[in-house]
Amino acid sequence: MADRKNQADLSATERRDFVDAVLELKRQGRYDEFITTHNAFILSDTDTGERTGHRSPSFLPWHRRFLMQFEQALQSVNPAVTLPYWDWTVDRTPRGSLWADNFLGGDGRSGDGRVTTGAFAFSGGNWPMNIRVDGRTFLRRALGVGVRELPTRADVDAVLAIPTYDASPWNSRSGGFRNNVEGWLGPNLHNRVHVWVGGQMTTGASPNDPVFWLHHCFIDKLWADWQRLHPGSAYAPVSATRNVIALRDTMKPWNDVTPQDMLDHTQFYTYR
Repeated sequence: MADRKNQADLSATERRDFVDAVLELKRQGRYDEFITTHNAFILSDTDTGERTGHRSPSFLPWHRRFLMQFEQALQSVNPAVTLPYWDWTVDRTPRGSLWADNFLGGDGRSGDGRVTTGAFAFSGGNWPMNIRVDGRTFLRRALGVGVRELPTRADVDAVLAIPTYDASPWNSRSGGFRNNVEGWLGPNLHNRVHVWVGGQMTTGASPNDPVFWLHHCFIDKLWADWQRLHPGSAYAPVSATRNVIALRDTMKPWNDVTPQDMLDHTQFYTYR
């Protein structure tokens, strides 16, 4: 069973193995398939139409399955690799450990935002932007430019205290934990981090930046934390509801997994 760690606690070997596995998936062309999938759902998920990956109750189980699929791909390269998470309530600056040259590389340069350090820098030739939203072919970041501050621990605790999972109208205007953690309401957790990183992280092709996986791994951990804090609170909606995924509905693009299947993460992995 996978044991997901805080990225700050990874050994030098674990960091290298993670980076090497990500680069190998890119070399094989498999990495870009994840970008294509995510971008397609960003474009199709709307407040008034069918929505699965975003702006909807299934935001959390959909991304849990997406993370698991990516983790399994990494393990097909190196069985020892698991997804680490980025606790942005602690590692809050461009000098944090995840931006080191031996891990994800640093901030983008002024002017065009091009990342120039680390294994994912354009100059290394190993990380071309094949799935992109414009003509730029290099990884871009603008740490702390789009929004100055990352969410705080107090912000997280306030969202974790919300007892209801989700509510009508089941979109970006809903009350409940899901919409607050997704970041359309309240302290803007998930969405604010995407904007803080900047570059491709502000687009539907956000997995172009490998930090996407560490960010979403922490969002998944927050869901696990919420589930532990509110054992009597259930996924909603339970019964069939227009345009959204109910508890036992299958989720695209897999069509063989439901939110119910994703509720208990401990059958697949644990968090350290």
